[in-house]
Amino acid sequence: MRNDPGSIRAAAARRDAPSVPPGSGVSFVMPVLNERGYLERAVRSALVQEVDGPVELVLALGPSTDGTTELARELAAADDRIVLVDNPAADIPVGLNAAIRASAHPTIVRVDAHSELTPGYTSRALATLDRTRAGNVGGVMNAEGTAPFQRAAAAAYNSRIGLGGGAYHGASEESEAESAYLGVMRRAVLDEVGLFDESIRRGEDWELNLRIRQAGYRVMFDPELSVTYRPRESWSRLAQQFLATGRWRGELVRRYGARNSLRFFAPPALVVVVAAAVLVGALQALRVLHGVAALVAGVVFLPLVAYAGVIAAAAATRRGASLADRLWTLAVLPTMHLAWGAGFLAGVALGARDAVDTSRLSGRNTPLP
Repeated sequence: MRNDPGSIRAAAARRDAPSVPPGSGVSFVMPVLNERGYLERAVRSALVQEVDGPVELVLALGPSTDGTTELARELAAADDRIVLVDNPAADIPVGLNAAIRASAHPTIVRVDAHSELTPGYTSRALATLDRTRAGNVGGVMNAEGTAPFQRAAAAAYNSRIGLGGGAYHGASEESEAESAYLGVMRRAVLDEVGLFDESIRRGEDWELNLRIRQAGYRVMFDPELSVTYRPRESWSRLAQQFLATGRWRGELVRRYGARNSLRFFAPPALVVVVAAAVLVGALQALRVLHGVAALVAGVVFLPLVAYAGVIAAAAATRRGASLADRLWTLAVLPTMHLAWGAGFLAGVALGARDAVDTSRLSGRNTPLP
């Protein structure tokens, strides 16, 4: 995410994270639920990383229904570097904490089953940790897709229009950051701040990085680090994901208020404008509003016209995209914004309560080719 001067501590309050001896080893941690189509590639991308010292990969297994657990056991039986722990709650922060507690090495690399680490990722991250003495280092989320819908979702992830301009969606310079995508962290820092907050089901990384920064440590963005991310494969799964993510961001606003970046308020503002436009349109159609009043109220349509123009331009200017990819972009971007914004408003008004990302509960992930 972009630097937030109000939330990054002043230089005088900074602390250096503990360094570790060369060859101390790395623990990759990965929560897993219904990821049979993605798991093997994610595991392989972690275990082929070149690291000075021993390596392990701890998989926190949720109650999958698509054969993910069975595949994980097969992979663990074939490679003793893979450690399995149970995550019956299925919540990501619970699984991450279980994996971290079961890990053996002083540096933790968070990995997602929907992601693949690029070659050299870990060695580069370790060098950046050593050089900057940061508590956490992250890089670029490089979304990729295989079918037209997933490619459109990936393009939205990689665009400032899609997810609002966070550093890990396209920044090009190393800098201190508000948060980090996935993250490479010192175990001592995690132990000090108390690991992930298990009461937060989405946005747990942002909240953890807030506590890391409050403890005085830096969170660094390194643009040379890249992780390939595979977005959801269907419109309904994407909408479910963003609705849950938005609701938990609303919960984080309830808990942390102004510590949340202003950019998080853009999607709910869009939802409010859409609702106002629908209301005005209905009143105009019923002739409740007419004359000068109708003209004045009609101003609410102007930002929607501008928004539609931005979305159309984003779809039209996608380089090398097929017609199907461009058409899906017209649906994907508003879906992401409106689902996230609606979830945000519900989260602010009602709290997240037991809201979950239901797109993770169905074992329908399409296997990668």
